Amino acid sequence: MIEVRPYSQLGHANHGWLDTRHHFSFANYYNPSRMNWGALRVWNDDAIAPGSGFGMHPHENMEIITYVREGAITHQDNLGNKGRTIAGDVQVMSAGTGIKHSEYNLEDVTTRIFQIWIIPTRSGYAPSWGTRVFPKTDRAGKFIILASGYENDGDALPIRTDARVLGATLIREENTDYHLGIERLAYLVVARGTVEIEGQMIREGDGAAISEKDTLTILAHQDSEIVLVDTRL
Repeated sequence: MIEVRPYSQLGHANHGWLDTRHHFSFANYYNPSRMNWGALRVWNDDAIAPGSGFGMHPHENMEIITYVREGAITHQDNLGNKGRTIAGDVQVMSAGTGIKHSEYNLEDVTTRIFQIWIIPTRSGYAPSWGTRVFPKTDRAGKFIILASGYENDGDALPIRTDARVLGATLIREENTDYHLGIERLAYLVVARGTVEIEGQMIREGDGAAISEKDTLTILAHQDSEIVLVDTRL
């Protein structure tokens, strides 16, 4: 099953400094049919104005992955971590037993991010934060693993949950396969371009909730950038 969730039908809030779309129930957006997708709890599409951001605030027991689409995001937390993650790269914060952090756009352009929250399957650990460069040339024509809860997934950023976050870039008329497994769930969002899966068109900003599929074949109708979460039921 593939359920396309158009960008225009996502939850929406505009706070001036933050223009955000919610793929799942979040803050003042509540949709009982969109509470989560397996362990995936939050997928927000955020546009953050220059010189603004999220002030210091707490989290616990959540794996928080930030995929930067445009601009850059600067992180700081009460553990002493500080870092700037630029477009195309990824940061992961394992909130663990508790962490306080801030996220600011210190650039002179709007920063656009996907913020993804996944429920952990391993708890009681100290919080941590990390960031990694993921050149788009490395994911040309195929998925690469950006963050993973599995030890054998190479240089992916570690998360404490039975899930993977993957990214791919495709040129027009190129296709790629992803083996999901019939017992798994996937949620795919198009960061740029338009792709097709089994006759269904998924355009920039749209989400696709995927289940009961062993292998996905994704065809690009335009030069496209896609992000996918592979999660347990």
